[in-house]
Amino acid sequence: MNKSDKDLVIMQIIPELGAGGAEQGCIDTAAAIVEAGAESMVVSHGGYRIGDLERIGAQHINMPVHSKNPLVILANISRLKRLIKKHNIDIIHVRSRAPAWSAYYACKNTDCHYMTTCHAPYNITSKAKRYYNSVIARGERVIAISDFVAQYLINNYEIDTSRIRTIHRGIPVERFHPSAVSPERMIDLAAQWRVPDGSYVILLPGRITRWKGHHVMIDAMAKVGRDDIFCVMIGSDQGRTDYRKELEDAINEKKLGTKIRIVDQCTDMPAAYMLSTIVVSASIEPEGFGRVPVEAQAMGKPVIATNHGGAKETVIPGVTGWLIPHSDPDALAGAIKEVLSIGSTQHAILAARSMGHVSQNFTKHAMTEKTLDVYADILRNKATQNAD
Repeated sequence: MNKSDKDLVIMQIIPELGAGGAEQGCIDTAAAIVEAGAESMVVSHGGYRIGDLERIGAQHINMPVHSKNPLVILANISRLKRLIKKHNIDIIHVRSRAPAWSAYYACKNTDCHYMTTCHAPYNITSKAKRYYNSVIARGERVIAISDFVAQYLINNYEIDTSRIRTIHRGIPVERFHPSAVSPERMIDLAAQWRVPDGSYVILLPGRITRWKGHHVMIDAMAKVGRDDIFCVMIGSDQGRTDYRKELEDAINEKKLGTKIRIVDQCTDMPAAYMLSTIVVSASIEPEGFGRVPVEAQAMGKPVIATNHGGAKETVIPGVTGWLIPHSDPDALAGAIKEVLSIGSTQHAILAARSMGHVSQNFTKHAMTEKTLDVYADILRNKATQNAD
């Protein structure tokens, strides 16, 4: 970055600061901005991760940017304009559509640059929805979190490809590493989850929503038909109680009550991965990126993921994991059986390849450095235009 980095002010906007990949990326980028010597601000409607921002020296501003109410979006334009003027903000980087509309118009007729990150291939069900989504493609630069998302932008919106930057999400490899997890942490989790002694643990992390494929996992567990496997599904239902009950009913109907457990949350995912034998991402719809396969590979664990979306860019079939058709319990059951059949030497080779793959391509450091480069690119263009 430039303009004397200490004078730079970069604001990120995200609806809320809770769990999720977009939220983690926002916090990681905020930390990198501070480390680079610039001023880092985040606008959101709040959330339990505000403390993470304060610890890294970033400033949080509470605003109802989560709202899709047109009147609130209009009011946010004025609020953001005042912040741009008060703090002399150089770049506003938006990570969601509703606040993007406010930021887009707030930046008009100011020196503040508007840019976005597209985190997912948003559904387009009508012309109105296409128009609503299009604001994410209007940034001076648009970060796509995978080539899959970049292609979605190109296919659906009038966007010059020169404005798109693909930056894969990154993870803290120092945290997601086998050596970082003590045996005591794994023992504690095994006790909490009441994992039967000697069981192979199959882990499916992902909030309880239909497109994450929990029902496919349940069907696959029934088809595997082994007594020595135990599946843990980690994720909150976020109020989707009907779907959770549907899953619980399916577990009981298939007499899998002693082999599958749904847990609301896990605050120690590295230990959860280490406790697992296999990690599954069973999404029936393509994910924009998908952190689970990457985190699992970083821990050296065999990964089975569905063959679409971001997983096609993060899992190398036959080298670092398995890619299977989505919504196919037979294919998932077959892959589970195959993983359980491989020997210790093959496991060790797979683990080494997986960990190397992540450390070369999907680190937090690489993600934040590339994001700072996008900021610098925007500011360089401004300097060139001023010189002309």
